Amino acid sequence: MRFVSRVCFNQIEPGQIQSFVAAITLLLIGLVTITLGNAAQTAVEKGASEDSWPQWRGPQGQGHAPTAVNVPRLWSENQNICWKTPVPGRGWSSPVIAGDQIWLTTAIESVLSEDLKKKRLEGNTNSQTLTVSGPISLRAICIDRASGKIVKEIECLHVDEPDPIHTLNSFASPTPILDASRGRLYCHFGTNGSACIDTTTETGHVVWRNQDQRIAHENGPGSTPVLFEDFLIFDCDGSDRQYVVALDTKTGTVAWKTDRSGTLNENPQLKKAYGTPLLLQIEGKQVLLSTGADWLYGYDPQTGRELWKMSYGVLGFSIVPRPVAAHGMLYVSTSFIQPELLGVRLGDGVAVPEIMWRVKKGAPTMPSPLVI
Repeated sequence: MRFVSRVCFNQIEPGQIQSFVAAITLLLIGLVTITLGNAAQTAVEKGASEDSWPQWRGPQGQGHAPTAVNVPRLWSENQNICWKTPVPGRGWSSPVIAGDQIWLTTAIESVLSEDLKKKRLEGNTNSQTLTVSGPISLRAICIDRASGKIVKEIECLHVDEPDPIHTLNSFASPTPILDASRGRLYCHFGTNGSACIDTTTETGHVVWRNQDQRIAHENGPGSTPVLFEDFLIFDCDGSDRQYVVALDTKTGTVAWKTDRSGTLNENPQLKKAYGTPLLLQIEGKQVLLSTGADWLYGYDPQTGRELWKMSYGVLGFSIVPRPVAAHGMLYVSTSFIQPELLGVRLGDGVAVPEIMWRVKKGAPTMPSPLVI
């Protein structure tokens, strides 16, 4: 069970919803690596209004709330809370918001006997502590922003034998994307599948499902998708296969799929990653920046064509932090085992970028950086 709360601060109005999300960012600032600089130039999601938070890390995907005012700074169990709603299941995905709707994803797990758990783990080479579940129900939940009442609960996918996940992870960790202009919610659950929800109907319904993108996460799903025109794009970096794929947002079928081309460590455990791509406009061209194990890639989001790839120069795997951009630079963490924060000059978006500096002290393994 988890809870979703609405913070009231001087009676926050609909147009100030980004202030609320910004406050959450401030609350977590102690967990975030901060890089000084101006606001990054990113591709803002089309159709996102000023009172929306349509994807992970906000409209620009970089943790900024550009129109925020009257940012709330103080709240507690009995101060400035309008409502608090228990949510069934377990999920680490972030809420997405448009108008009166707050959407999030969750996973309803089922208990296995110890004998069945041991049987499911036979042959597993992952040394991490794992959670083994019976059949799971992966759901999208809509909460009314004003009242906190759950108004829609929709099963996106059902999985009979889900792969084990790290005990720190959940089966519903990737954050969904809310396209309010089209009345669509895109939910992604890694290897367990993706689904599109019609948000305009009274009860909501599943428009399409895709459960064909199977990979061995080892630790469970973590990569959140991005939306570009009519494509839902996400990284698939398992210990067995590594690629980037775009699904047609109308049908859920594969529009393009591009294998990773960089040479990787022979150890399968060092081939995986959990990165979320970042869309940037560079020299008038849209470029999809994607962090795989050991390599940073640039792709054409329209076709999936690889434009370039750049080696981190060090071992970098299980990538979790999303990169951020400013001043023609991209800031990338190599994550595990010995993380480094890289300052990368992007150039014209066609030539291979150049690493200008690297820092080891304080480099994050999981938190995403923030440019301020």
